[in-house]
Amino acid sequence: MATGEYAGFVVRRAREEAGMTGAALARRCSISASYLSQIEHNTRVLTPQLRTRIAGVLDIDVQQLTIDPRARTAAALVDSFAEHPELRALSLAEVRLVADQLPGVAASLLSLANGRNADRERIEALELRLGGDRGDDVGPVMPFEAVRDFIALHRNYFDTLDRGAEELAARLDLQPRTRYEQVRRYLEEHGVEVAERPRQVLHSQRLFDPEKRLLVVAAELRPAQKAFQLASQVALLTMEEQIAAYLRTAPYTDEVTTRLTRIGLASYFAGALLLPYRSFLTAARRLRYDLEMLSEEFDVGFETVCHRLNTLQRPDDSGIPFALVRVDRAGNISKRQSATPFHFSRTGGTCPLWTVYDAFTRPGQVLRQIAEMPDGRAYLWIARTVSSGGAGFRSPRKTFAVGLGCDLSYAPQTVYSTGLDLQDRAFRAQIGMGCKVCERPACPQRAFPFAGRTLQVDENRGQLYPYMHESEDAE
Repeated sequence: MATGEYAGFVVRRAREEAGMTGAALARRCSISASYLSQIEHNTRVLTPQLRTRIAGVLDIDVQQLTIDPRARTAAALVDSFAEHPELRALSLAEVRLVADQLPGVAASLLSLANGRNADRERIEALELRLGGDRGDDVGPVMPFEAVRDFIALHRNYFDTLDRGAEELAARLDLQPRTRYEQVRRYLEEHGVEVAERPRQVLHSQRLFDPEKRLLVVAAELRPAQKAFQLASQVALLTMEEQIAAYLRTAPYTDEVTTRLTRIGLASYFAGALLLPYRSFLTAARRLRYDLEMLSEEFDVGFETVCHRLNTLQRPDDSGIPFALVRVDRAGNISKRQSATPFHFSRTGGTCPLWTVYDAFTRPGQVLRQIAEMPDGRAYLWIARTVSSGGAGFRSPRKTFAVGLGCDLSYAPQTVYSTGLDLQDRAFRAQIGMGCKVCERPACPQRAFPFAGRTLQVDENRGQLYPYMHESEDAE
């Protein structure tokens, strides 16, 4: 059986944009016209070898035949449909057909579903307030989700901020191990005094007093972290017009979400200033995306490297499209961004078979996994734990697992593909978006039934689903 993916829409769209007929493309790719027609109508898979050949004939980047935003839309629809009794029985194939053939309808359905979820979150928050269990400061998490959606809408890349940061980095000739002092001098030259105070005094990592033009950063931070905080303030002071232009494209106007977005855009600029686009992408390609080597060369943390790789989506020179996730031991996702069709579920939790969770059992070690989703799409995932916090026996520390994943077709460009058989499906971990929306009924780690299936009870078998099994040591 040929290994590949159903990518009919992207092939047909790329061919039509190139002004080429199906017969002409088939002839130049040395395949039959019927074979190409079957690929474009999703009755045959597009193999990696043929994808490369078609991209060469059409003179386009191979990733244009790999990244299909409709695949992510379909996954998001399945996720949102999971809590609708009248819709959750739809199969992934049916939803993918809608996303592929009627993208406008799919986008409208997703917008309606997101609105319903937002209403539900507001109702839950109101109930908590009225009950008085968690105090008056409880609110819906929608602002954070809205910012994530806004970033995804821009494919994790903000051109004017990125190029502005790259230009400033070149002008200041920033060097990895001296950039804190360099950015500090830049701020002081522009009338902003920089000071350091203990974090317990600031109660934050930085604090800016616009009246005194005083920027205070936490003294406990490492030099690279201090440079990041200073660079974020540089963005807020010098990139106000560019940030405002992006905010005008946001589908919301409330103050909280807008302020969160402004902070997120300032952080984006800071990351781009510390890791300028071209020099960082050049190093990433040279080192075959070795995360720890990049961390060492640019004197930043593992998570910072993952963040920057996730944003290298400049149209004229893009890096590998990655998905980024950060989770804690309890499975809470605190960061999720995707430049790939991989979709993070909001209703189904996450999959315990995902290597991101294995990282907690081997702290500090880089793990890798070839994971296949229920739709057959496979990804290479890299994961490692990161920790931060105060020093000392009684000082609390935070520990997360950070995962970075890319479509399997990009895996050979990374050092993490070394020694792996990328074609053998027998060694792929069969994961899903979460039990509520995953269509794998025989998964041994299933926590509860897939929301789109009718629960079948068999008294003779003495079981419902693996999560209902008796204890293995029961007598």
